[in-house]
Amino acid sequence: MQRRSVRLAESHAGSIVKKRRVTAASSSSSSSSSSSFSSPSPPSSPPPAPKKKPLSKVKKPKVESSPLRSLSSDPPAQWETVYNLIREFRKHTTAPVDTMGCERLAEEGVPDKVFRFQTLISLMLSSQTKDTVTSAAVKILQSELPGGLNLESILAVDEKQLDQYIKSVGFHTKKAHYIKQVAEILRDEHDGDIPDTIQGLVKLPGVGPKMGYLALQIAWKMNAGIGVDVHVHRISNRLGWCTTENRLPEDTRIQLESWLPKEHWREINPMLVGFGQVTCLPRGPKCGECPVRDYCPSAAVTVKKRKTVVKKEVVEDGETKIITVKKEEEEGDTKFLANHEPQLADAVETTKKEPLEW
Repeated sequence: MQRRSVRLAESHAGSIVKKRRVTAASSSSSSSSSSSFSSPSPPSSPPPAPKKKPLSKVKKPKVESSPLRSLSSDPPAQWETVYNLIREFRKHTTAPVDTMGCERLAEEGVPDKVFRFQTLISLMLSSQTKDTVTSAAVKILQSELPGGLNLESILAVDEKQLDQYIKSVGFHTKKAHYIKQVAEILRDEHDGDIPDTIQGLVKLPGVGPKMGYLALQIAWKMNAGIGVDVHVHRISNRLGWCTTENRLPEDTRIQLESWLPKEHWREINPMLVGFGQVTCLPRGPKCGECPVRDYCPSAAVTVKKRKTVVKKEVVEDGETKIITVKKEEEEGDTKFLANHEPQLADAVETTKKEPLEW
């Protein structure tokens, strides 16, 4: 009986403890739930806005001025006087270009297409090569190629054999390759003839503006532009006709054409080339023989005297003595005025930037 009472008491106490635990847990849960609804957590702050990159400055494209506009110039003072003096001088002098220039190398009596083709080949061979050497190479092609120098014979000949035929000219291996390429292009795209526009000619391998304009003049009888080689480039700058001595020959052409009457465009090339071959040389120009030395801002002058010592034998009182006599003699020391020394022309002749144009 006593034990039963104890058990009932323990059971009652356990249930009370259990109820307290449930109540406490419920209260805690209720409190937690109540707090979650009654005091919500503050919203998180928005992320900072990304920093704006500073606007980069828009670079304006460079607008290149037109070469014609930037290189055009007024006619130089007294240019007509100088031009006529050189032209008259050339009438009485014979230069290599007069007998062996490209205008003289194509055969007479051949069909027009063959004449034009031979003219183009002559021009391609002439770059950085003396007229005498070019003339000899063209004659070899005319005599050694089966059927003569024409489109068909160039197409048929082996490139190495062609190189052997023209081995005396400058850059002969590259020229042989270009000539073979040109022959194929003329056959496939131009009905076997050479182009009759400067645009078409300069598209051909190894053909630049100088060759193109000369080809139009000689082969097509078209006066489309001035052919500027080293002589025309050098002399035009020495005379003060152009201000392009440190620029390309195309710049010289553009500047010359801006003021020189078109009626002179064709004759100025052989006129100045011959003048440069015999008188206005790249080095040591013969200014003493020049017909325009009084007008040329680059004329050379005798600038110093040379002292020389001469030994002489004299007889005094029956004895032979050797004495020295000092003399002053003029020395032709060439010095260019107006800073127009011909260094550029010589450098251009050997430059490889445009190996087949000059």
